[in-house]
Amino acid sequence: MKFEESVPALARSRVPAKTESHRAGAVRGKVWIDLDNSPHVPFFIPIIEELEKLNCCVVLTARDCFQVRELANFFHLDYKLIGRHFGKNKLWKLVGLGFRAMQLFPTVLSERPDLAVAVCSRSQLAVSWLLGIPSLFMGDYEFSRGWAFIRPTWLLCPEVIPNADIRLDPKRILKYPGIKEDVYVPRFIPDNTVRPLLGLQEHDIVATLRPPANEAHYHSEQSDELFTATIKYLSQAGDVKLVVVPRNEKQATELRERWPVLFLRGTMRIPERAVNGLNLIWNSDFVVSGGGTMNREAAALGVPVYSVFRGRIGAVDQYLACQGRLVLLESVEDVRTKIAIARRNRRERPAKRPDTILQCVVSQIVRLLQPKHPLPHTREQIDPGQVAAAAEGSASESRLSST
Repeated sequence: MKFEESVPALARSRVPAKTESHRAGAVRGKVWIDLDNSPHVPFFIPIIEELEKLNCCVVLTARDCFQVRELANFFHLDYKLIGRHFGKNKLWKLVGLGFRAMQLFPTVLSERPDLAVAVCSRSQLAVSWLLGIPSLFMGDYEFSRGWAFIRPTWLLCPEVIPNADIRLDPKRILKYPGIKEDVYVPRFIPDNTVRPLLGLQEHDIVATLRPPANEAHYHSEQSDELFTATIKYLSQAGDVKLVVVPRNEKQATELRERWPVLFLRGTMRIPERAVNGLNLIWNSDFVVSGGGTMNREAAALGVPVYSVFRGRIGAVDQYLACQGRLVLLESVEDVRTKIAIARRNRRERPAKRPDTILQCVVSQIVRLLQPKHPLPHTREQIDPGQVAAAAEGSASESRLSST
């Protein structure tokens, strides 16, 4: 089973090679980006493209974890595969972190980057700290134990996360409006071949389900209970087809073994080949997920979404819930009373939105390179008011799309 997690149809063309993007002028700094998990691939693709347009050299490493390698290959990224996932056991996670850090050393020493950038890559953080490389940690869940002993140089996160909940000097905290998914979702172009590809009819009510991350440190057994209750409830509704997107092969096997009758009847299915994540969400009537990227992507697209995540609820999810863009399920009763089983009035494509938040994130990265590599004064600056307006426009568009 393969799944193109969150892949926006932003570019099946390859990301420009360094030699192509740097012909116009001198390199203005070297940024090391580490792809540590599947959602990081679509998130960083537009960032890499924008950085290379500015003549910043990008060194790309990736961990062989979930669908990272498949996605990086799909988009023909120029990356070096280093290290792998070590499973759920906490001791093995720690061993894996240290081992991957050692594996990263030769590449990093030879490249000598000016700035290390990643979303919650602990191995990159450790290597950067040991080698004295400034690091930018990008996260949107304030309760993640991303750094137990080592602090990044800077943290870049959504502005809805209060500084008081971040264990870092406020002077080192950078913010952007909206949510992380606003960086790449505006480039999404739907493809209406997803339903036929999965054997679904246009009149079917399609629910896309994502199991809880049961190998994560923040996992809660109540999340599993709510997810099971969701499958039981939705499978009893005759018109609903369940498309389940497991996080790994182990989850896929467990689902097939636990619900054989649903698979046999065609009520439940797991994509057997690569499926564009955003396309799947857009072609669904609603989404139920154990938290994380899929929830927020659905919210960004204006697709009704329900979360069975029962760990500590972060500020981003609280923000989306307050806006009516995400429904938090807290009990089995909520599953029966809050999930609206209904066909969504799906438009041909989402309304076009500017990539202002992407530019805001890129400008923050470039600004951290400026002490050594200042940009030309002719470079257009990001207007904070324009960025805020774009974020509000994203929220308004999502509310409209879900009605």
